[in-house]
Amino acid sequence: MMRRILAILFLLSPLFIMGQSVYPEQTITIGTHVDGTLMIPEGNQTKDLVIFIGGSGPTDRDGNQPMMQNNGFKFLAQGLFDNGIASFRYDKRVVKALKKGQFDESSARFDDFVSDALEVLAFFKPAPEFHRLIVLGHSQGSLVGMLAAKDHADAFISIAGAGQEIDDVIIDQLNWQAPNLADAARQAFDDLRANGVTTNYPAPLASIFRPSLQGFISNWMAYNPQTAIADLAMPILIINGTRDMQVQISEAEALHGAAESSDFLLIDNMNHVLKVVSDDGLENSKTYNDPNLPVAPKLIDAIVSFIKA
Repeated sequence: MMRRILAILFLLSPLFIMGQSVYPEQTITIGTHVDGTLMIPEGNQTKDLVIFIGGSGPTDRDGNQPMMQNNGFKFLAQGLFDNGIASFRYDKRVVKALKKGQFDESSARFDDFVSDALEVLAFFKPAPEFHRLIVLGHSQGSLVGMLAAKDHADAFISIAGAGQEIDDVIIDQLNWQAPNLADAARQAFDDLRANGVTTNYPAPLASIFRPSLQGFISNWMAYNPQTAIADLAMPILIINGTRDMQVQISEAEALHGAAESSDFLLIDNMNHVLKVVSDDGLENSKTYNDPNLPVAPKLIDAIVSFIKA
């Protein structure tokens, strides 16, 4: 059935008639919540499929958000396509819900994203077009990908993934950016972990601890990335950029320490949205809204080498 569906999609797509100057893409809906884009190179040389899982917020299949257009995932998928590797990237379920005006933050849970990733893996697993499924998780999607990949994928790639539980990550970020709020945040997280709710936080931390978000954060805190990655019996590649302002190199090092057989790579001057920058200031921030700047070439090379090894 999957072969017939893909064959029909290929026949119906006018982009194939236009040739390889335009990347052929097919839109696929999986279940209730997943809409994504499948790209299969002619001949599908490696018989591998890389499944992209996006980071925090309403991130779409191209790596964009309503106020942040950088096309990081889109360019990465095209780079893999140019090297004969197929990919599927999809909108996080919150994107679809927001478009329909149906998003209820209070009912959202981290486990929802894991369920969606598992549904994607189950959809492609029986497809004869692909011999191996490779999960690629970026930022928050790294932990989602680890949890979904266990027993369901053949390899795992983490890009800018946290190596600590999310409360510890946020405390580290506050110690770096707003140290006067770190102690209050620690107390609020401890209350949330112990009781499932917290009211003990100052106004500047309301964006983190607002009541409607506490269920999601509490669910997210239940997972330790080091434990999750150590449970993966598959090839693993861990990547971080040296100019990432959101995820410190120590997070990637923690993941590598938990999975000692993993491949580990720091890409010089790559930032959180996969672009090459020369500093950690204004230029870095501007790339978050530069939809034409390509992703770091070394990122594409590293992933291609890992897959083809």
